[in-house]
Amino acid sequence: MAAVRGERAPVKLLAGLRGEADEAEAIVAEVERAMVPMRAKAVLSDVQLARGTTALGAGRHVDAYNHLIRMFDPNDPAEHYRKKVWAIGDIAKAALHSERREEGHAMLAQAEASAGQMPSPGCGSRLSTPVLLAEDTEAETLSAAGLATDLARWPFARARLQLAYGAWLRRQRRVAESRACLAAAKEAFDALDALAWAERARHELRGTGVATRERVRAATKDLTPQELQIARMAASGLSNREIGQRLYLSHRTVGAHLFRAFPKLGITSRGQLRDALDGELS
Repeated sequence: MAAVRGERAPVKLLAGLRGEADEAEAIVAEVERAMVPMRAKAVLSDVQLARGTTALGAGRHVDAYNHLIRMFDPNDPAEHYRKKVWAIGDIAKAALHSERREEGHAMLAQAEASAGQMPSPGCGSRLSTPVLLAEDTEAETLSAAGLATDLARWPFARARLQLAYGAWLRRQRRVAESRACLAAAKEAFDALDALAWAERARHELRGTGVATRERVRAATKDLTPQELQIARMAASGLSNREIGQRLYLSHRTVGAHLFRAFPKLGITSRGQLRDALDGELS
């Protein structure tokens, strides 16, 4: 059971990225209750990252900073020597908007020392972080270097870098360049279903004079994150038993999730799932 709860921390992060704060907090509270007595540092680190990301998406920068800083405190059960790398992009933005730029630089240095040359999705976050904290004289060089890096495997990290650079270009009144960068970031966030981040890109685009429509999940807006995850896996051809093995759920639980998902999607059978999910983007 503890393993199952630990697996739900990434689900909470996904909910937070989508802007589903209530769903996210309900999941993380369950995970935290199970993991704190066990001092499961890796999972508790995921919990704080998820909480920080959710707060950041809601524009609560001070709350985000207070959640994320725990990942860097060696006396905190949520500190993890490797996973803090995943948080540096978020804590940089939280620090920047909480008038804590110097603390942000200190966290970046600490995370870099822990990460070394570690090749991971955290590397993409490491590329966008210096851009957020840089002085204007350095931001362009750092952005160009980051965007020249092969981030094909990490589209979320690349979109974050495009957003950071596009926002910087807008502040420099290089409007045409900023629009292209911000539009690319928005499209990537939309495709990744990261609604909170997509809305940030839209906000920046509106600042350049570009009107954008809010992105909605027409077919899936009423699904919980786990229902959507299971529906997508079922649409790909996996059986209930195969889905259950991957998510540490019984096949009966998977079936129950699909039973609740079908009416929300306006369908009556498994064979209709692919078409229903293909219409996910408006």
